[in-house]
Amino acid sequence: MPDVLSAPLVVEFPFTRSLGPVQSAFLTGLRERTVLGVRTGDGRVLVPPVEYDPVTAEEIRDLVEVASTGTVTTWAWNPHPRRDQPLDTPFAWVLVRLDGADTALLHVLDAPGPEAVSTGMRVRVRWSEARSGAITDIACFEPYEGEPGGPAPHDGEFAGPVTGIVTPARLDYTYSPGRAQSAYLEALAGRRVVGERCPSCRKVYVPPRGACPTCGVATDERVEVGPRGTVTTFCVVNIKAKNLDIEVPYVYAHIALDGADLALHARIGGIPYDQVRMGLRVEPVWAEGSRHPDHYRPTGEPDADYDAYKELV
Repeated sequence: MPDVLSAPLVVEFPFTRSLGPVQSAFLTGLRERTVLGVRTGDGRVLVPPVEYDPVTAEEIRDLVEVASTGTVTTWAWNPHPRRDQPLDTPFAWVLVRLDGADTALLHVLDAPGPEAVSTGMRVRVRWSEARSGAITDIACFEPYEGEPGGPAPHDGEFAGPVTGIVTPARLDYTYSPGRAQSAYLEALAGRRVVGERCPSCRKVYVPPRGACPTCGVATDERVEVGPRGTVTTFCVVNIKAKNLDIEVPYVYAHIALDGADLALHARIGGIPYDQVRMGLRVEPVWAEGSRHPDHYRPTGEPDADYDAYKELV
């Protein structure tokens, strides 16, 4: 049995959204060191503001300026900050009800230790020196002993309003492929493609998962397939991915390897993107020193008949 593999993986993408008038005013206000909430029909002030009343679902636009001071309603200590968290020293996650607001805002509190944090303690905003119209314009909260402030009407008008935001979403994790996929990856390193056959339906699945996705029974009979296959369907990629050194446009396809009953996906190269087609016969191309195929290219064989792969489209 091959060694079970593991590898650190990252899933990351920028989430881009436009802002309505309420969120735009809130974020632009932060840039200008002003905290805005919104008043609901029953008189409550919500911070952060929302555009629809959470009770009645009615649209709300009555903006209110609240104080930059407030009270901690609950907290949790973070002794080991992670990458890209607001502070690089230990801090407390806190819910702060700003003076003049009826709801709490989630942020961080800069404190020397958990013994310095308590529910009910008074805090104030510490503003970032450089502000762009984002929640990070509040660098953190810090302890405060002054008097509470109160709400005041605000028209939400600022010069150069923020109309959109980009939020990076990222997940770091360690992936362990397990017995079946470890064997698959080890075979790829030897420029072979190995799947597993279901003992019930007799279908061969590549990449193998250790169980048949149709019958739900364990699989352990290894079957070498391919390496050639047939393009069953494909898409043309026109947006360049971050950290991926491939010029657009290019084609990503589902490929049914000879002898397999499940199509895998891979990039198609060695042919203009607008000449890729269903039924195209392809073979893998390994880069020097690579443990897996870099892409698939045409074999020069006649296209496969549709009936030969229609069940895998």
